Amino acid sequence: MSLARLAALAAAAAVLAIPAEAQVRCGPFTTMPLDAPAPRVDKWPVGRFERINQAVKTERYRVLFLGDSITERWQSPLWDAEAVWDANIAPRGVLNAGVSGDRTEHLRWRLDHGNLDGSPAKGVVLLIGTNDLGHGRPPELAAEGIRATLVRLREKLPDARILLLGLLPRGATAEDRLRQEVVEANNLISTCADDRSISYADIGGVLLDRDGGLSRKLSPDLLHFNAAGYQRLALKLDPLIDRLDAPR
Repeated sequence: MSLARLAALAAAAAVLAIPAEAQVRCGPFTTMPLDAPAPRVDKWPVGRFERINQAVKTERYRVLFLGDSITERWQSPLWDAEAVWDANIAPRGVLNAGVSGDRTEHLRWRLDHGNLDGSPAKGVVLLIGTNDLGHGRPPELAAEGIRATLVRLREKLPDARILLLGLLPRGATAEDRLRQEVVEANNLISTCADDRSISYADIGGVLLDRDGGLSRKLSPDLLHFNAAGYQRLALKLDPLIDRLDAPR
């Protein structure tokens, strides 16, 4: 074995020896306690969780896209954005692992109960936390939930590269309370990027007009997106997913 190969293996072993908490360089963002990881109990999210567990064991993928309804609806036949997913995201070997309504504690529970039981993903796209804000949590607590999710992913998938997406804009204007909280949470979680194992991207600006407005032509309920909104996101996201396999 070459000296270069030995050095690479030694470096990898050294990283793995570092606790996952230390590998995530940001935070803590608050001293407020996080809710413990918890399952959902309603029929739809339970069924969706079970389908993801089956998919990770039976489908071929290289990237897991973990999230909530904003991720799930991108591929749902109940919405009109499935064609955008099929044309842009699916060809990149991405498995949709979004569950509508999930908060960070629900996703952390999923990570420990089957959603990572398939072949280890080479990359992860993480978009979670908007429901924490919608549930009334302050931005620093939502950001801490996201940070805890990153720590768990580093523990469970130490070799995977993670693309952390900033929370997407919600509310009609920049003055909307939840829009401002999204900005505050994003300012915190952006510090988690190390440009090696975790990268950060805030792609939501493509959804806004020059005055910071979010149009119902892209987001009918000012939270979720239609095909036109998802198409704008895909153009920004596609090259970022491609980089998850780039040499480190």
